[in-house]
Amino acid sequence: MSLKQSKPIDRLYQDVADYDLVIVPDSPLADALNRRLERPHFGPFAITPRRLATRRRETAEDRTAFLEVIEKTDFDWKQIAHTVGNILQCWEYQGNASAILAYERYNTPVTRTVVDILESIDTSSGLLTEYQIDGEKHGSVAVVGEQQLTTLERTILPESYDAIERFTDDTIDMAPFRIFDSPATIIDTVLETVTNETADRIAIVLDANSEYSPLIESALENAEIPYYGGPGFIDDPNHRALIQLLRWTTAGSDTRIRAVKSLLSCLGANVSVEHEEKRVSAVDDPKVEWLREFATRAETMDFESVLEAYEMQTGHKLETFREELATLGLMKKRVTPARIDQLTFYFDTYEVPIDRENEGVLLADAQSASFVDRPLVFFLGLDDGWTHDSPNRPWVDSDAEYERNLAGFQSLMQSGVEQYYLVRDVSGGTPVTPCLYFDALLENDFERFSELDSIQHTRPERPTKNGFQRESLDTNIEPTQLTTISQSSLNTYANSPRDYCFGRLVDSPDKHYFVEGNLFHDFAEFVVSHPEWVTDDRIDAVVELLIENTRPFHRQVDLETRRTEYRVGLQTIATYLRENVPDSTSFVTASSGWGTNQVAAHFDREVDSPIAERWFEDNDLRLKGKIDLIQSPTNLIDFKSGQKRSATQVTKRASITEPSDQPNFQALLYLTYWRRQQPDSTLEFTFFHFLETVDDVIAGDASLEDCLVTITYQPVSFEAYVQSRTVFDELCTDASNACTKTFSQTSYEIYRSVCETHEVPRARDADQMAKTPFGEALLAELIDEVGDYKYVKKGWKQACRHLCRYRKEGFFAGDLDEFERFVGEELEALNRYRRGDERFPINGRAGEPNYRYVNNRDMLLTEPRALGRSRPEGSSSRTDTRSREDSRSPNEPLSQTESSARAKRNERGRHQIPNTNRTDSDSEGVR
Repeated sequence: MSLKQSKPIDRLYQDVADYDLVIVPDSPLADALNRRLERPHFGPFAITPRRLATRRRETAEDRTAFLEVIEKTDFDWKQIAHTVGNILQCWEYQGNASAILAYERYNTPVTRTVVDILESIDTSSGLLTEYQIDGEKHGSVAVVGEQQLTTLERTILPESYDAIERFTDDTIDMAPFRIFDSPATIIDTVLETVTNETADRIAIVLDANSEYSPLIESALENAEIPYYGGPGFIDDPNHRALIQLLRWTTAGSDTRIRAVKSLLSCLGANVSVEHEEKRVSAVDDPKVEWLREFATRAETMDFESVLEAYEMQTGHKLETFREELATLGLMKKRVTPARIDQLTFYFDTYEVPIDRENEGVLLADAQSASFVDRPLVFFLGLDDGWTHDSPNRPWVDSDAEYERNLAGFQSLMQSGVEQYYLVRDVSGGTPVTPCLYFDALLENDFERFSELDSIQHTRPERPTKNGFQRESLDTNIEPTQLTTISQSSLNTYANSPRDYCFGRLVDSPDKHYFVEGNLFHDFAEFVVSHPEWVTDDRIDAVVELLIENTRPFHRQVDLETRRTEYRVGLQTIATYLRENVPDSTSFVTASSGWGTNQVAAHFDREVDSPIAERWFEDNDLRLKGKIDLIQSPTNLIDFKSGQKRSATQVTKRASITEPSDQPNFQALLYLTYWRRQQPDSTLEFTFFHFLETVDDVIAGDASLEDCLVTITYQPVSFEAYVQSRTVFDELCTDASNACTKTFSQTSYEIYRSVCETHEVPRARDADQMAKTPFGEALLAELIDEVGDYKYVKKGWKQACRHLCRYRKEGFFAGDLDEFERFVGEELEALNRYRRGDERFPINGRAGEPNYRYVNNRDMLLTEPRALGRSRPEGSSSRTDTRSREDSRSPNEPLSQTESSARAKRNERGRHQIPNTNRTDSDSEGVR
């Protein structure tokens, strides 16, 4: 792999050493040349055009211009930012501020007003426009990388100067790409080299919006190695917390603990995870008392008062934040949602300057720097996040901009004496797309880094100073073996074993439906034990008990709706149990109940029924659970407050042979256990969805049948059941019209002979069954016996559908046998993971987890996503506006050069580069 050779900094210095003034395109290069100056020199030596014209350190011009315009106008802040960005960008490329007015689309009253303001103040672009290098005053002038200067920057050049190329006519071989498995492995590799003694000699170039950025920052901080170019103003935890506190002042009483968790952390109030889903105003915890009290007076406060309150509570002085509020004119203004939106937009759009101690490892943004002056440089990622998006504006020559960015990339890649390119080849199972510029620089076609000159690396072992506290254990201790599993654990495990693992390791917040479900179940158990006590008044009392327990979760405006829903649910449960009084309890032992019953405690009564809330644990079957109600020796009831599912959906989600991405084994597990108690019996498991008919109850047209979903179990095989007389009689009397008409004209003996001579398929689909030898033989017998009529063929198809319904709506002996084997196999695998023989996998039985049912999503590390801050179109926080860019829609045209390169890539199945905005470096080249 070869690149056009960039002149080493020492050689470049020798080329310009004899000149009086050297104009360079970027500040890091100027600083590097100035550090090598070996003779006394009066005035600037190497300098950028903008710094020469302004005589000051380069600043974010678009931010200062924005501040000037908001002070002088009443325009919307987003509109101002958009307009300022466009004007400054056009100014840079066309040479004067009013050039934008030549474009009809941009010639608006707002634009004209802002142009007038910018021309009247001392902007760096304005000073650059008026400045001219005086050949007599400045002496001999050299210009390095002239093609990288913008139109505005070239206007300062004298008539006579010498152009110095940054590149030679030779090429240079790149070092090989070093391929690692993950970003964490790359960070560990970097930290093998970086120490406090070597920090000032090392630079790390990366995409500031990538996952590498927070990883390297936290790793350097943990290793106590100094660095600069890291987090900005708004990344300060106290600054972010203050913004959240401002939001809280207008958020109302329905804000959840989870929404202000980081604020509470900065306030020193670490609230238990169980409260995260509750409203802040309803959590009775001393740790949130200050925040609750603050909300009572927040409506009348101005920004300064909120800032002072935060400073007093935390003990942190936020002087820089105070200065920004004063600059924006917000200090004495009352806090309102609109003003908070303005403030957060400002911080999201512009980088507020902060004082940095420029020592230690240099972190440089690949989108901003074209040169870093450190002996050892690590380049991390080198993926398509490194590619600039050329501004898609009529005043921009996109091809020239692409060539300028390409030259900067080549120069950057050769920075330092030693370069190390650390990359990933695959991310989340997908090849990582190398930076687009490699397509233009490298002659050979490639799809991924491994197809280029590369070296594969494994994870290094790196000792850590600080980590989790460890407790020595006896090496002979054996991990606990799980001997039983519940249906809920099995469901979670089947969806994602790793989610199951974390579910046992970490606490999770309380949910309103947990609280509601427990109270509804307690009420049902209470009704079974004390049916005579269930009156309308006592139902109302239980409604209020539900309201009181769930109040922290619900908005005040929703409580009346919830009260109605609760009352209907309780009345439905009571009605069902009155109309379906459980059979005699003589078939079960006297052991009863499980846990505390809140409803019984509220009424100061005991619950002692052996058929309600019945806990079981069977070590032979390796199953455990809790049966809500044993209706009869052959019927179990489960109370459900959630959405109703059909019997077909229930059995499909419990399938062993065709795993579902929504696994639910409850009915199958309970029937497996209960058949041991009632062998050789037909069993039923009924889901009672007592909230299913809330709307119907209100309309006066409710039916208990609409709440019930029953799953049957037949203690024989599916094949044996299909050929039974019972099934034949149903085909003759209870099936669809054509089916009953057809089968009533034949005999059970003929039907049975087909079942005995042909294997009955265990199909759930009628078309599939019809195409089997059994289906075809059955049709032939029906035609031979009844006649070749259309209704016979239709009846035969309806019969296939009827037989499949048994498989879709119930279980048979083979299904439960298969489930018993399945549980044993899964528990063996689970215990293997627990022993550490293998890692808990993320994927479940159906492949990738169904993340709707994952409880610990943040802990399932698949493909991390970088979170960048959005910027308004046409705006930027770059200190050097010659590189200012804005976002481009995927449908907007690319330059000819970019189009050619991307077309080449797309032919090979490459991804398009992302539409992101970048930030320029300051004079030190940091991010």
